[in-house]
Amino acid sequence: MSIQENSRDYNDLKKAVELLESPSIIAKLSNIIGSPIEGAVKSLPASVSKKINGAVEAALHKAASAALWSLDNEPNKSASTKFHKFCAATSGALGGAFGFTALFIELPISTTIMMRSVADVARSEGFDLNDFSTKHACIEVFAMGGNTKKDDATETGYYISRGFMTESMRQLSKELAEIAAKQGAQAASRFTPAQAGKWLAELIEKVAARFGIVITNKFAAQAVPVIGAVTGATINTLFTDFYQDIARGHFTIKRLESKYGYEQVKNEYEKILNGC
Repeated sequence: MSIQENSRDYNDLKKAVELLESPSIIAKLSNIIGSPIEGAVKSLPASVSKKINGAVEAALHKAASAALWSLDNEPNKSASTKFHKFCAATSGALGGAFGFTALFIELPISTTIMMRSVADVARSEGFDLNDFSTKHACIEVFAMGGNTKKDDATETGYYISRGFMTESMRQLSKELAEIAAKQGAQAASRFTPAQAGKWLAELIEKVAARFGIVITNKFAAQAVPVIGAVTGATINTLFTDFYQDIARGHFTIKRLESKYGYEQVKNEYEKILNGC
């Protein structure tokens, strides 16, 4: 069956393309502060940038478990997008009000809120929150924050970003699959807690490298003297809204792939993107 024969699914695909190929979060952040963000990033001390990268990875680890645990596993339940934006705005206001140093305290809170929001969207698209692959896909969303000018132009597409993650995790997947196979047919369909933990740790490390670039820009924007509680709330709301949209597109694509197959959905995605 062709996806073009189902008008509802095809329209969902077109909407997903629009969401996933929208301007990067960094570009949107520059619009808020009224100037390119690069200058503010360069003004950050090297020690701060290094500390941010470590904080991002730690925040993703905490958020991955806490966010999914806090939601009821009810596939197809409508997502509470406004609620999560309100929570994000509140944490952003606190971070903005208490200054730059408070941002490191606020980061794990806002990351958990965004992760919970992403998982909420996944659930609304019919995904099982107890499924390990759903947790994996939720974390993947944070590798799709958009590219900087240093990125190659060929790396701007959704499927290119997914390909990067797939390639990065392929060797570990092979290793864990071999272990599972040795444990017997029944165990081969699932990871042990230790194997799942190893997989997620590797995945989060890869995602943190990309998400860290986005968060560094966020920190730089909030370090600008004119940024206060109101703008801190605005920035957090922007981030939550952005990752909700990316999650909506990502899980729409994965839902359609499970119905029509990876190759068909990818081919139609590229046709829509190229105006064919």
